[in-house]
Amino acid sequence: MKSFQFSFIFLLFVFFSSPNAQQMARAFTGTYGINYGRIADNIPSPDEVVTLLRAAKIKNVRIYDAEHTVLNAFKGTGLELVVGLPNGLVKDMSTNADHALTWVKDNIKAFLPDTSIVGIAVGNEVLGGSDNELAVALLGAVKNIHNATKELGIDKSVQITTAHSQAVFANSFPPSSCIFKDGVAQLMKPLLEFFSQIQSPFCLNAYPFLAYTYNSDKIDINYALFQKNEGIDDEKTDLHYDNLLDAQIDAAYAALEDAGFKKMEVIITETGWASHGDQNEPAATPNNARTYNYNLRKRLAKRKGTPLRPKRMLKAYIFALFNEDSKPGALSEKNFGLFKADGSISYDIGFPGLKSSSAPSSLLSYKEFQAGMMLGPILSVFAVSASVLLLLLRL
Repeated sequence: MKSFQFSFIFLLFVFFSSPNAQQMARAFTGTYGINYGRIADNIPSPDEVVTLLRAAKIKNVRIYDAEHTVLNAFKGTGLELVVGLPNGLVKDMSTNADHALTWVKDNIKAFLPDTSIVGIAVGNEVLGGSDNELAVALLGAVKNIHNATKELGIDKSVQITTAHSQAVFANSFPPSSCIFKDGVAQLMKPLLEFFSQIQSPFCLNAYPFLAYTYNSDKIDINYALFQKNEGIDDEKTDLHYDNLLDAQIDAAYAALEDAGFKKMEVIITETGWASHGDQNEPAATPNNARTYNYNLRKRLAKRKGTPLRPKRMLKAYIFALFNEDSKPGALSEKNFGLFKADGSISYDIGFPGLKSSSAPSSLLSYKEFQAGMMLGPILSVFAVSASVLLLLLRL
């Protein structure tokens, strides 16, 4: 028996020490990430972006395509990338498995392991949109991309996901009443079934900024900005919410539970606040953007869950790294960046810029945030290991 215990303990140690085991356990290190969009003609080069991200200690990065200059710049940096497959390629990937295999081989496999690519995001906000053919094609594209990673032997380390907007939901207030829309549910359920099989999370783009902009007569801006407020109570669950983002996330959890996927994790793949906007976007100010992103950074550093899922640590990618001057749409769309196009900070929430800035000072301790980001995963591994060892020693 003692020999068995020793052997099992040794195997357990090897498992938790293995880079592959840790990578399989999470495609997201810590709680904080960033979206690196490039719809601009004046932002820093990919090499400069790497310098900026490493100085800010931001390890988790999402990009919206597989631009090779970016993938090459990230080689050997330790920064972990989720690479986007653009919506324009989804239909082709859905109908042609060979094209999916070629795309994964040329844009993912070819850069591993030097560039740490931990995920592929197949499309963005496809369901709930106006293109029904694209929505129907999503599941086939997801399956073909996943099968390609499997054929190339990288499916255990590269996670497949797709991000959804809040347009997929109905009845999102109060959070417990949220369900998937009728026009979305029939496409969403088989997608969720597949993601459940391959252990992928539900990825949500959640913007309290937009919710407040369209409902400023009903929503307290302090509730949207993580400031002191009365909050709201969900009578069905008897839960209290003191900020809008938590309520949006728990609405997603409620919809997942209603669809039969109670155990699926929700990860925020986009959230942010615009610093400038059009006349009908008065909440898009530098002060509000700083307040939201500063308070969100503190919220994530606490490494806690939401009222409905208190033990499920919240993880979020912030939108976005830079202001992007070539984005279409409202002025706010061009002004979500934590950094300006020249690499200086848009406002100070504790990150250094490539250039100096006169943005107002932040109170958040950079070292305190770093410690919070790095300590949690280590403690989690030791806690699980200790629990299993105690059980074994009782045999």
